[in-house]
Amino acid sequence: MSLYRERGVVLRTHKLGEADRIITFMTRGRGKVRAVAKGVRKTKSRFGGRLEPPSHVDLQLYEGRELDIVTQVETLDHFGGLREEYERLARAVAMLEATDQIALEREANPQLYKMLVGALRALADRDTPLVVPAFFLKVLALEGFRPQVDECAVCGAENGLVSWAIEEDGLRCSAHRQGAPIGPEAVGMLQRILGGQLGDALNEPVSPHTTELDQLATKALEHHLERRLRSIATLHRS
Repeated sequence: MSLYRERGVVLRTHKLGEADRIITFMTRGRGKVRAVAKGVRKTKSRFGGRLEPPSHVDLQLYEGRELDIVTQVETLDHFGGLREEYERLARAVAMLEATDQIALEREANPQLYKMLVGALRALADRDTPLVVPAFFLKVLALEGFRPQVDECAVCGAENGLVSWAIEEDGLRCSAHRQGAPIGPEAVGMLQRILGGQLGDALNEPVSPHTTELDQLATKALEHHLERRLRSIATLHRS
């Protein structure tokens, strides 16, 4: 087995045997990696607390055939702000689940890794529900499924966009209405997020339009994944 170092975000963990865990990481250079952390569930474990979602860590691992083995862990960012409130942590978990579904094992996706770390930092710094839909929309764009948001996907009209044809190709005007209705304020948020003005969008106060965009962005990502995000149901119950 070869030894290597990586940086990664803990996406999820599973119990293994009496004292071990399988940890799933989104890494900078190797994509999604699953590794065994031996003895991590013991009270005297050297790094048990460092391997809980959504910690950002520096790792040393042995490369295995199916599962790697964690040998060293140093915390880069514990994202303490995310752990102060259940709802904020639930938002972080939604982004971890989405990343877990998008990322491929042992296939580098440095942009997705960078986006996840940035989104977690943004959520830790300020508790805004817009971080999650913005992350989902950015992930869709990264995967090549950026919706047409600046004009009607049918006729090119730039004004009067009233619906989002999630299963098709983007926003529609009133003459070609199809899909889920969307209000003008949510349209503006959508355009800013995908138009390079994410910072401005995140600074906007929470409003009903934020919830509207959150629900639509979730539907769009779930359509692409062809599955429901379990963490979203938990978030909406909180």
